[in-house]
Amino acid sequence: MEYLKVLSLSRIVLDNIANIQGSWVTQGAKIAQIALYFGANDLGGTMLEENVVAAAGCSFRMSREEMIDLIRGADFIPARRTTTYEILEEY
Repeated sequence: MEYLKVLSLSRIVLDNIANIQGSWVTQGAKIAQIALYFGANDLGGTMLEENVVAAAGCSFRMSREEMIDLIRGADFIPARRTTTYEILEEY
């Protein structure tokens, strides 16, 4: 709950920041889905290397299809983007 509070407060206070990412890698899929309602508009991408996160004890994994389903399940439109948030493809 603390994570979601910080996320929502970040959305309010950092109104000059267009994109705030929710972390599915550290928080898990369900919290990431909820994070979309608490101000996150991005869940990041699939990670090729998760060594640092894994070393800290997190081991969440998600395929592209699972992420698309997760975002759709929250009634948002999943999209593939560049690192500068240019939308390349909507799903």
